[in-house]
Order: sequence, then structure tokens, then C-alpha cells
Amino acid sequence: MAFEYSGDGALDYFPCRYGKSKLLFRGPRRHLSEPFCAAMGGSETYGKFVAEPWPMLLEDRLGFPIVNFGYLNAGIDVFLSDPQLTDMTRMARVSVVQMLGAVNMSNRFYAVHPRRNDRFLRASNLMRSVFSEIDFTEFNFTRHMLGALQERAPDRFEALAAELRTAWVARMTQLMARLEGPKVLLMLGDYHLPGHGDPLGPEPLLITSEMVEKVRTLADAVVRVDPSLTARSAGTVGMHFAALEEPAAATMPGPLVHQEIAEALAPVVSKMI
Repeated sequence: MAFEYSGDGALDYFPCRYGKSKLLFRGPRRHLSEPFCAAMGGSETYGKFVAEPWPMLLEDRLGFPIVNFGYLNAGIDVFLSDPQLTDMTRMARVSVVQMLGAVNMSNRFYAVHPRRNDRFLRASNLMRSVFSEIDFTEFNFTRHMLGALQERAPDRFEALAAELRTAWVARMTQLMARLEGPKVLLMLGDYHLPGHGDPLGPEPLLITSEMVEKVRTLADAVVRVDPSLTARSAGTVGMHFAALEEPAAATMPGPLVHQEIAEALAPVVSKMI
């Protein structure tokens, strides 16, 4: 798998499964038969390249088990397509759900891999009609494809972005309805330095304040974390990666960002457990 690294500096993420789920989460594996808090999200929640991701730091602060259900490169689809999700989170006192970007999910324009949601599978007839001059065989990943479409056809790209935003609200509504008990929405703002972010915009990608307003009523609390300039400027300091992985590590939040997330969540989650 992509996250099983070898070589100096690489982390062992102890990948594990829960129940009959086909998804590999970050371990060590935890018991789900006793109360815990669920941390659900993408690569940022998983803690790629970070020894102590925010779920672990939050557990230390609360003295209460936090199970990391972060999944690498996840969009909302990967959680909605897993029939085991409800069973896995049934004993959760609180579920913290990271607001994921809107690019890694299937929609009327294109399909993504059901588990590796960052993988572009195919363009629909609608997509080929709107972007008739584009050869979609050159794309393997959603960000690469969307970045190219935004650059080559910015006027038509807005129609695609509108579809993604509409689909995101609908999927988030479905996901939140499937989770039992109190829920906290985590909105992690851009963790890159100015000028080093994604051309598609700040994290989470394509999410607007209007979209957040539409889903905030589905949660008991919303926590927004805008990483400090100090945390954003740290680069890859304190991160663990093999020699060829530094460019990838530079795109992920570092230890200081994870600390700020845990600090922001702790007083909110502590009132709910």
C-alpha cells in the first residue's frame, strides 16, 4: 500500500482493519467494544508523515480513547460506501468529522475510485461534452485534472465546481445522518504558506462559507482551525519520511498544526464525553 514505507526516517503506521471493513486505518488497532471518540477524515486526520497526529494528541489531553478513522486521500465517498461505518462508530461518545474538500468524490462529471478517492477513473458523457477538447486519458488524479481544467477552460470550470459543491452538501448530509450520537465538524483551514497552496484554492478545496452554513446545523459543534503562521512556516520540521518523500511531506500539515488542532478541539469535545 502507498503508506507502508521502508527506509530511513519512515514511519510505521501499523495499518489495521475494523470488523468487516475493507478500509485500512492507522493503528495500532483499538477495541471498539468500549466507549471512545471517533476521529474521521482524510490524510490530515490520518497524520501522514507525523508521529503524533491530532487524534493521538487529543487523547492525551482528554485522557479518553480516540480511534483514528482517518483515511489517506479520502473524500466523503470512501466513508459513505463502507457499510461497516455505522457499526464501527456505534460506541463513539463523540464523532469528530473533518470537513473534506469537494474534489475527491464521484459526481455527474467524473467518477473516482471507491476507496482511493483521489484517483480519477473516468469522465462522463457530460464532462466530455462540456470539455470536448480535453483528452482525459492524461489524468490519473483528481487534483491534476481539475487544475488543468481550471487553467485551460476557467469559464466552463465554474460549472464543474458548482456541481462538486452541490454534491458535497448532499454527501455531507448523508454522512452526518449515518453517525449516531454527538458530532463535531472540524474545518481545517489552509496549512500551507502563502504562495505554496493548491492553485484550486485554499484547503479544504472548493468549500465555501455558504456550504459550511448548510451543514453546520447537522452537528452539535463546529470547530474551525486556521493554523498559525508559525505552524505553517515549520515546513517538514519534525516530520518522518523516506528520502524521496520530502516533496509529498511538504504538502501535509506538520506536528505544530496537529498540536493546534488538538488544542482547539479539546475544550469542545471534553464537554461531550
